Amino acid sequence: MAARGTHGMTGRILAGVTSPPRRALVAAVVAARRGRALPVGLALALALVAVPAGWLGVQQHRQHQQERRDQDILAAARQSALNFTSLDYRHYDRDSQNVLSGATGDFKRQFAAQTRQLTKLVAQNRSVSQGQVLEAGIADADDESARVLVVADSTVTNVAAPKGRSRNYRLQLDLVHEGGRWLTSDVEFVG
Repeated sequence: MAARGTHGMTGRILAGVTSPPRRALVAAVVAARRGRALPVGLALALALVAVPAGWLGVQQHRQHQQERRDQDILAAARQSALNFTSLDYRHYDRDSQNVLSGATGDFKRQFAAQTRQLTKLVAQNRSVSQGQVLEAGIADADDESARVLVVADSTVTNVAAPKGRSRNYRLQLDLVHEGGRWLTSDVEFVG
């Protein structure tokens, strides 16, 4: 019996010695996993927040650039239409130069070629036209070109109409982006 008691006691002693270290080892492994899990979880949560926020930031920046581009296009088209519908025989050279400074391409060449003839015609008729842009809207645009529809009115006085005559214009302006500016490359009268 003594052997049995000793054997049983040895088992209990061994069980007592090995059991707490095993628990400590398991506790250490669990703690290590928790210790790694927290930073990994935080990194994952941060990525889940940062990626959509970054995407939204890029989209907002693009939208802001497009709005700015559209404002620049409309400002250039309005000024071009105003220059085109406003002239005074007393300083037609300045007025025609205003049109040319906002023009490019075939439109600029054609207008420049007709300036001498128009200067004589405007002077003979003592023409004065005071334009006003009523509305302008972009029909199509990208970073290199745009098409803008403009509604403008002008009051024209000349030898045939000394009291003035009102004229309405519906214009389609094609613009191109050159040298950091939006310039008119074509003007058409539309319906």
